[in-house]
Order: sequence, then structure tokens, then C-alpha cells
Amino acid sequence: MRDIAERRNWIDAWQKLAQRAADLRDLYELAESESDAGVLKDLETDCIELEKSVADLEFRKMLGGPGDDKSAILTIHPGAGGTESQDWAQMLMRMYLRWIEREGYESDILDLQDGDEAGIKSVSIEVKGSYAYGHLKAEAGVHRLVRISPFDANKRRHTSFASVFVYPEVDSSIEVEVDEKDLRIDTYRSSGAGGQHVNKTSSAIRITHIPTGIVVSCQNERSQHRNKDSAMKILMSRLYQLKLEEQQAKLAKLESTKRDIAWGSQIRSYVFHPYNMVKDHRTDHETSNIQAVMDGDLNEFIRAYLMEFGLAGGK
Repeated sequence: MRDIAERRNWIDAWQKLAQRAADLRDLYELAESESDAGVLKDLETDCIELEKSVADLEFRKMLGGPGDDKSAILTIHPGAGGTESQDWAQMLMRMYLRWIEREGYESDILDLQDGDEAGIKSVSIEVKGSYAYGHLKAEAGVHRLVRISPFDANKRRHTSFASVFVYPEVDSSIEVEVDEKDLRIDTYRSSGAGGQHVNKTSSAIRITHIPTGIVVSCQNERSQHRNKDSAMKILMSRLYQLKLEEQQAKLAKLESTKRDIAWGSQIRSYVFHPYNMVKDHRTDHETSNIQAVMDGDLNEFIRAYLMEFGLAGGK
């Protein structure tokens, strides 16, 4: 029924645009025959709006890959470099939280581990809303930062890396089988901010999926039960993502545009010094308005990625 409803939505949307185009064509022929300059002027604006609507629908069509319509779980990990990379990871977290807010999605930080001096060691963010994964899959990969380090007394230029991973959130309509015997569940005391209760009780949860070696953790909640639920949510999404990757691996040789999400294969560079530029190395889309990007203005990069790679670009 869900698939039928989705197909009906697409048909209705295209039919409305087709009817709108036919109405504008008829109105144009009438206005031209009567030499009505005022109506012809208004038609120019109407045609521009129609063109934008068609472009928006074509863009939505790019979000038709496995899991594209689902909510997402986004994780960020700093690369080598200690405080520098951990600070960069926190900057990326802020950037994505701003994008989530701008797009009207809801976010929930499932797990956050603060850095030793500044920044973060890792974060997992649940992004709730339709097509969150379809958009954010364009962000998966290694992000590179070049700047004058605020942590370097000599004001030297530093390069930092952080990796972003994105998984479609698993809901009740998707079957992912997990045998309890394949899980190792450990409890430990939370670290970092959180108050006396969080830090002094073994409420944090670490779950290891033995067959795949996937390890997830959660320590943000006061309740061990809630931390376990959040960790399982992350695990199920990662297992679903792994399942999708295994299916698409069979077609990997046919996908000349396929990009590995691997350490060192940066997808985007953010240059703060000696000039301002953000450049996506997959699409060559770039901008000098780096402040807008860091404030969550990512849609042009996401659009460029999806329009170039389409369904082949997603996982």
C-alpha cells in the first residue's frame, strides 16, 4: 500500500504540471490573438514558476534509491591529528545541525563523545524526516579542512580531516534479522559532561555485532535501557546499510561514477586560508561563501551531487 501511495503521488504531481502547462499554452494563444500585453507579461512569470516546479520534481526523482525516503543516522569521526581534527569534527557537527534546522528536519543526538581538549571524538545524530537519507547520502566521505590553526601559537597553516558516514534509519517496514547470540553487550560508566548520575553509574552501552565486527555505543541518556535502544537503532541502520552495499557491490564494475567512502579519498575541501573556498571534488561545484556553507547552506552541493550521479551515486 505504501508503494502504491508513493506511485500515486508521482502520477498526481506530473499530471498537475502537465495540466498547468496546457492551461498556460491555451492562455498564451488567447492573449497573443488579442494582443494583450498585460497577460503576456504575467505569463512570463507563470512560465518561470512552472519551469522551477518541473526542475524541483526532476530533482525529487533523483531521490529514488534504496532507503532514500527514510530518516537518516549521520555519524562524524575526526581523523588523525588530535585536537585539530576533533575541532573540525565539531565544526562539521554544527554545520549539519544548522542544515537540519534550515530544512525543517528534527534531530536527536544519539551519542556524543567530547574531545580531550576541544572538539569531539565522535557523534551520531538521528535526522528525522522524509528523504533525509536521500539528501544526506551526498555528504558521506572524508571532509578536508585547511586553515590557520587556533591551537598553534605560531599561527601555522594546518590540514585536518574528518569522516562522515550516513545510514538510512531502519523502520518497522524493513526486515533486518539480528540473532541475540550474535550480540555482545557491554556496560560502562559514561564519560564527559552529563552530571553525577550519568558519570557514576554504568548506564553507557556498547554493542558488538560479532559476525560483522560492527561496534556501536551510546552514553547520552541517564537510563541504561534508553541507551541500549539508541545503540540498537544505530546498529540496525548500519546492518541495513551493509546489506544495501552488498547488493550494490554486484554492480560495482558497471558503475564508473561510483565513489568509495574510504579514509583519504576526500570528497570536499574547505579552505579558510590563504583564500576562502569550498569545493566538492566529485562534481567540481564550488563557492567562496564559506561562512554560508558552515552555517548549513549545503543544498547546492547536494543538488549538484544528485543531479550528476543520480541513483548511481547513492548507497
